[in-house]
Amino acid sequence: QVQLVESGGGLVQPGGSLRLSCAASGSILRINAMGWYRQAPGKEREWVAAIPRGGTTNYADSVKGRFTISRDNAKNTVYLQMNSLKPEDTAVYYCNAAVIALNLKNLEVWGQGTLVTVSS
Repeated sequence: QVQLVESGGGLVQPGGSLRLSCAASGSILRINAMGWYRQAPGKEREWVAAIPRGGTTNYADSVKGRFTISRDNAKNTVYLQMNSLKPEDTAVYYCNAAVIALNLKNLEVWGQGTLVTVSS
């Protein structure tokens, strides 16, 4: 099995910055695309950013220019650098990965989420 564990959430003031991390572990042969989603109270989960193993990154319009997604393939880790944070960025942030397991199964795996609160 494969697990994703997010970290780095917390309380930050508007205009501040925060960096989220998500580390994958388990029976991993290869991780293809990785991404970040978020869910605010009372709202549907929305896509935030994605990064393929190779290729260009992609961002939701709401975070474009403020957030940066990156990955360290040697560590099986994806990051989300969040700058110029706004109160509307407050949400539980989830990472997601498309994984080929050692048994050659294709898996879509989700982390447990980390809470980001933007407030003064």
